Amino acid sequence: MAKVSELKAGQGKVDVEAVIKSKAEPRVFNKYGKDLKVANAVVSDETGEISLSLWNDDIDKVNVGDKIKITNGYVSEFNGQKQLTSGKFGKMEIISSASDSSSDSSSSSEKVAKETSELDESDIKSEESEQSSVKAKGKRATKKNKELKEESSEESKEESSEESKEESKGMDEELAF
Repeated sequence: MAKVSELKAGQGKVDVEAVIKSKAEPRVFNKYGKDLKVANAVVSDETGEISLSLWNDDIDKVNVGDKIKITNGYVSEFNGQKQLTSGKFGKMEIISSASDSSSDSSSSSEKVAKETSELDESDIKSEESEQSSVKAKGKRATKKNKELKEESSEESKEESSEESKEESKGMDEELAF
């Protein structure tokens, strides 16, 4: 079983146990015509903490204070921050549910979840803006490539026409002898 402090970006086949410290409100978005839900949480063990991406049904399974086990998870990196997820091939299970705690700790957890949610929304907007920029650059590059091909084609036609004229002129000169 790995410890949170040992996790590295790009690492797969991660087995780790941790406690949910905070959970943001889920966001819904549409990808390839399908509605998906994602929520960020923060989990920790005795060695440190890491962001956890919760997808679809996993979001409602966990609560702040739950101890979870990720099996065959994956660690990625977004905006310089490591993120753990159970991913496509892993699974997440609850080892123990949160015990009732004082209202002070739940209100501070809600505050952290709200702050995390606000940060996540700005990350999504930033990522969407970046994706739009990349798409626009791609369209400009495609247009430029098309223009270059057309120019090249026109130049080839002109060169071919000039060669034909010279060949024809050469034949006329041979016939004149």
